[in-house]
Amino acid sequence: MDKVTNLFKVLSDETRLRILILLYKKELCVCQLQGILEEESQPKISKHLGKLRDLGFVKDERKEKFIYYYLNDNEMLKDILKSIIDNSNEYKVIKDDLERLKYADEIKERKMCQIKNEEE
Repeated sequence: MDKVTNLFKVLSDETRLRILILLYKKELCVCQLQGILEEESQPKISKHLGKLRDLGFVKDERKEKFIYYYLNDNEMLKDILKSIIDNSNEYKVIKDDLERLKYADEIKERKMCQIKNEEE
C-alpha cells in the first residue's frame, strides 16, 4: 500500500507531476527540464528529481557529461500519466510543457548544462 500512497503523494505536487509527464515522453537532463518548465532554480528541479529517484519512480544515467533522467518501469504510473497526456488539451500548463518539449535539444545547447567533469 505504501507504493500506491507514495505515488499519489508524488503526483499531488505540480512540479513533480510535470516532470513525470515530460519523462514519460522523453529522457531529459536537468537543464532541459529547467527550460521546459520555465523554472529559474536548477536546484529546485534537482531536488524534485532526487525525491522521484529515491522513491523509485525515475532512474538516471550518465551519458558523457550529462545525467539523463527517465521513468522507471511502473505500469500504474505510466497508465496515469498517459491518461493525463491524452487529455492535455484540458490543462494549459501541461499542454504548454509538451509543446516546449519539442525544443528540448535546443534548450540543452542554449543552456550549456554540462556538468563539471570530476577529473578536470
